[in-house]
Amino acid sequence: MHTSFNPKSIAVLPFLNIGREENEYFSDGITEEIINALTKVRDLKVTARTSSFYYKGKHLDARLIGNELGVETLLEGSARVINDRVRISAQLIRTDNGFHIWSENFDRDLSDIFELQDEISLLIADKIRENFGHFDVQEHLIEAPTKNIDAYQLLLKGRELRMRWNAQDVSDAMDCFDQSITLDPSYADAHFEKGWCLGMLASWGYVKKEEGLLEANRHIDKGLQLNPDSAVGHYVKGTISFWGYWNYKDAFEHLQLSLEINPNSSEVRDAMADGFSALGMIDKALANNEMALRINPLSANLYFTKGNMIYFKKNYKEAIVLFEKALSLNPFLPLALEMKAAALVLDRQPDELASFVENTPQLERSKTCRAIYDLMHNANIFNISKQEVEKEFIEASELSLRAWDLYYEIYIGNHEKALNILDSKIKERSGQLFNFRNDPFLEPLRAYKKYREIEDSVFLTLDSPRIIQEPTNPVSPSPFDDSQIDNFSKALESVMQEEKLFIDSELSLKQLAVQISLHPNKLSWLLNNHFGKNFNDFINAYRLEYFKQIAIKKENKNITLLGLAYDSGFNSKTVFNTFFKKETGMTPKQWVKANTP
Repeated sequence: MHTSFNPKSIAVLPFLNIGREENEYFSDGITEEIINALTKVRDLKVTARTSSFYYKGKHLDARLIGNELGVETLLEGSARVINDRVRISAQLIRTDNGFHIWSENFDRDLSDIFELQDEISLLIADKIRENFGHFDVQEHLIEAPTKNIDAYQLLLKGRELRMRWNAQDVSDAMDCFDQSITLDPSYADAHFEKGWCLGMLASWGYVKKEEGLLEANRHIDKGLQLNPDSAVGHYVKGTISFWGYWNYKDAFEHLQLSLEINPNSSEVRDAMADGFSALGMIDKALANNEMALRINPLSANLYFTKGNMIYFKKNYKEAIVLFEKALSLNPFLPLALEMKAAALVLDRQPDELASFVENTPQLERSKTCRAIYDLMHNANIFNISKQEVEKEFIEASELSLRAWDLYYEIYIGNHEKALNILDSKIKERSGQLFNFRNDPFLEPLRAYKKYREIEDSVFLTLDSPRIIQEPTNPVSPSPFDDSQIDNFSKALESVMQEEKLFIDSELSLKQLAVQISLHPNKLSWLLNNHFGKNFNDFINAYRLEYFKQIAIKKENKNITLLGLAYDSGFNSKTVFNTFFKKETGMTPKQWVKANTP
């Protein structure tokens, strides 16, 4: 059964790479660019990249995917790079019945890739508008970000590495971005990507923090000078301001700018949720998380974020369910593993904790975690010695994502040492503790004056940011006055009746707009808001009436009903039969029988 969703909605599934395996990054890049382009259409709901890419390599029915993502259309396609040529095929599919609304093949020079991406994105937007209702479409959705195709390909390679979000791949990604910048120093997106990677590595301590953040901001600021209206640029700037400096005012300002440019970004909403969470505004964080999940319903990171918020509300059982949901989508999400362990400790679930530790060898401080359980709950279940904890700390090969060593000092009773560690980490703006205001493990420290001083050093003089509401979709204001509506309506009806344009099965909204000298956006508004029909229903209504006229003529009795439907402008048996039954309540055969003398 297909649930009814926002009809003006789409998910772009990962384009299939046809050709050499090393070109996989290119087909992924094509997919991502089309997703980003379509998000610029304000009243079109576009599923975010993470949820779309969940289906990579999976061959599932369009109706199933539509139900899982909550969209009425899917775009599928393939890409093949052959020397300096690119071949792309694409098809737009309804998720209620699997019907192919549109399909086309493209064969272009690789140097024309940006024009091709723009052309495909505009065609998709037009087809959704023709079938599902009005929204304005810009003249262009993609502008060429660089004239150097090699620089673009290097950016796609780097982005594919960066999306894996582990320290080594992010470092390798930066090499690609450096090469891209060398080829085109004016390539804003390459600067944003380099700055983002460097800033996140610095924020989490993988490179020297002060130097790393300075270099990250140099690239981000350079990118914003080159492209001040980049939603990605402002998102990256806000993200680094938050993670690197805990500069909430600057972070929220840039995230707001990013949302104003692209209100359909789940990544920005997720960043907003982190920001509100850090400030202790958990309900506002959850509101932004819910907005993000509507756009990106299969994001492991968003379920992890939601689990965090519920965890901070001390509903540990529900938080564990959400962490498990995140891990079902991405079994290798390190923070979700660590937070599940923390929730099991706090919820007094020793058996589940023991089983989880045994089956999760990648946990960072499993012995420390179990030692904390015994200390916190005055138990003798795990019996981990202090020497074992210290040995685990010495042998750890990487930075910990959770502050287990700080928690251990708290529950072993070394509160003064714990406060000094906390103070040092807060001054460093450690990513481990950006949520320290909500952290339940820190509860024993909160009665101390020094703890209050630490908290005040971060929040006392902070300007409270305003919540950014979900963008509304008001009814489009009329682009006409009353006389214009009357004149264009008459012109439209006249050209349809006299010239029978509907007989052309390939007639498009844009072609019809040319016939009455009207911009396609205005014609779309007129059809939907004055005539009360989308473009396809409007045209098919004329085709249906024409079919009725010719179907009962004696001279046509030897022509099949489907043949007459094609003569009337229909190009699909399914569309013809479905529309006929919807409009008349009868099948074509029943209607002809009832209306033939």
